[in-house]
Amino acid sequence: MSGGPPSPQLFRIGEAAERAEVSPRALRWYEEIGLLDPTGHTVGGARRYSEDDLKRIVHIRELQALLGMGLGEIRTILHGEDALAGLRQEYRAGPDSTRRGEILLEASAINQKLIEVVAARQELLATMMQSLKEKSSRYETLLAELNDT
Repeated sequence: MSGGPPSPQLFRIGEAAERAEVSPRALRWYEEIGLLDPTGHTVGGARRYSEDDLKRIVHIRELQALLGMGLGEIRTILHGEDALAGLRQEYRAGPDSTRRGEILLEASAINQKLIEVVAARQELLATMMQSLKEKSSRYETLLAELNDT
């Protein structure tokens, strides 16, 4: 006799931090600034994290490490992704065609905002790359001039 699907495994803050390779302090900070909302809390108020929470933490760290995004930019990205997921779920639930059109317009606007955030980061990286290439070219020119003397 089954009582329904098994409850998902929840991790204490130390376990979650270790699995996600961050500090417990980072997890508290992520929660405080609106990047992460633990799946649950014990009666005593201790945080509990799910596998989905751990995936979100990894995603936050990837945005920081790979794209060099600050936490404000990451919050914008995560809130946009969350909003898009909610809209996707609503769309799949089969609303009437008027609401489907509204959902698509809203999703398009959110997606455009996300594109702008990522494009701004790309522009900063492109500017830095151009500066490095110019320095490299200058070093090569100076080296060639030095070798000609």
